[in-house]
Amino acid sequence: MTSDPIAGGVVAEPVRVRRLTDQEGQKLQQIVRRGSTSTVRYRRAMMLQASAGGNRVPVIAQLVQADEDTVRDVIHRFNEIGLACLDPQWAGGRPRLLKPDDEDFVIKTATTRPTKLGQPFTRWSIRKPAAYLRKAHGRVIRIGREALRSLLARRGVTFQRTKTWKESPDPEREAKLDRIEEVLHRFPDRVFAFDEFGPLGIRPTMGSGWAACGHPERHPATYHRTHGVRYFHGCYSLGDDTLWGVNRRRKGAGNTLAALKSIRAPRPDGAPIYGILGNLSAHKGADIRRWAKKNKVELCFTPTYASWANPIEAHLGPLRQFTISNSNHPNHTVQTRALHSYLRWRNANARHRNVLAAERKERARIRSEKGIRWGGHPLKTAA
Repeated sequence: MTSDPIAGGVVAEPVRVRRLTDQEGQKLQQIVRRGSTSTVRYRRAMMLQASAGGNRVPVIAQLVQADEDTVRDVIHRFNEIGLACLDPQWAGGRPRLLKPDDEDFVIKTATTRPTKLGQPFTRWSIRKPAAYLRKAHGRVIRIGREALRSLLARRGVTFQRTKTWKESPDPEREAKLDRIEEVLHRFPDRVFAFDEFGPLGIRPTMGSGWAACGHPERHPATYHRTHGVRYFHGCYSLGDDTLWGVNRRRKGAGNTLAALKSIRAPRPDGAPIYGILGNLSAHKGADIRRWAKKNKVELCFTPTYASWANPIEAHLGPLRQFTISNSNHPNHTVQTRALHSYLRWRNANARHRNVLAAERKERARIRSEKGIRWGGHPLKTAA
């Protein structure tokens, strides 16, 4: 809680997620950029990433077309249990037959490499751990295959492909995140974000949309990549909640400088502004630093492998979803027109809160999260 020096009262701190770990930030960015088969998981990930990027609850609610209370609940839940909040368990069930310590032993066994337990496998299936548990020395647990599968799913243990991992090696990681959080909190009306989005090629891109049952919209499976690629250089104003940008042939210091000049233009008063951008070499040229110092633009770089801290990241997911997914642009000119057309619509409709409230209410009725069981199955009866 903080005191208000004018009113003499107490003002609550804005609701926002705690600082993300590298793994959490990368996972949320992956879900938002690539999408998810679960609408609930995708929307919740977008809420969390937008909050981590410094966006306030009203802006996030408009972004995902959700009620502000829903956004706050998701943020509070993430602060309590982490990424497990992406898969809410709304359904109940009968009492469990295994004791909690028995379940812990089962989970420990399933997540231990079989070779460490004297088994000649490199991985478990479902049958193998169930058979092993029935013959485990000193502790015999009888559990069926379906019960084991359900227990693993309930505890968040899934059958996955092996992956590599990386953490931010940036020695200034904490200092950079602290500075980004400070400017977002103290100067929200003077904070801008910049990032490149791409590469954007010319090819049929799968997506989704309404169609007659059994007759989905189709795109050709064959194409020739003769148009090259483009990169969308996007800018976002936190204070105005506006998104703009242009397509370029490549990333570079010159294009970055042009974007920063477009950021400085809306605030010609000479007072300092703050630009949040990725830790890319094309963002740190000598010309860029000289111009920024001369024009009072403080460059706040995100740490290495932590681009999720950039507020614009949460807004690039919808940009891909509504302009690139389910498209088959013939050339880059048409693709660029589609991007700019969406940006005009997005910036115009971001301010019509009464219209958005009506649309949000209708979407909530049709696609209510409370009416969906854990796992995506609709409830048989209305709650």
